[in-house]
Amino acid sequence: MDIQLITISQLSHKLGGRSKASIYRDIGNGNLPRPVKLSGSVYWDQSQVDAHLKALMESQATE
Repeated sequence: MDIQLITISQLSHKLGGRSKASIYRDIGNGNLPRPVKLSGSVYWDQSQVDAHLKALMESQATE
């Protein structure tokens, strides 16, 4: 299994330039997966982010 970690800057870019505060608010609301902390830095598993976003888009399409 190959895990690709992304930084908050990369995540922000992936989300169209969302601010750090908005990203953490989305995490608190369950709209984004929680990050992992490694050596004092925070990272997200790119495949988890992609799967989470896909599920959100699919649920909104059925509303």
